Amino acid sequence: MLPEVRRLTERAFERVQADSSSLSPEGVPGVEAQERLSAIVKGWAETLIAMGLEVKGLWLVDFDNGSGYYCWRYPENGLQFYHSYEDGFGGRMRIQ
Repeated sequence: MLPEVRRLTERAFERVQADSSSLSPEGVPGVEAQERLSAIVKGWAETLIAMGLEVKGLWLVDFDNGSGYYCWRYPENGLQFYHSYEDGFGGRMRIQ
């Protein structure tokens, strides 16, 4: 499942990056640009949630393994981290 999650995330990330060209000179998105960026991120999150995953933040996804979560953040190449149900991102431990 991770290759598909990575592909979807990379595509959404690239769309956000490309759409960032519509930022104001101060680097702040206008209302229309902000709505487009929000729509891209929302669509990405909804797609992953429909796959049974938990979206915990921007480009941050948890895979429930029955005893906690494998935690993946774009652009990591693989599932390299784990955390318990009680611990969040701050409790990530490298899988050995």
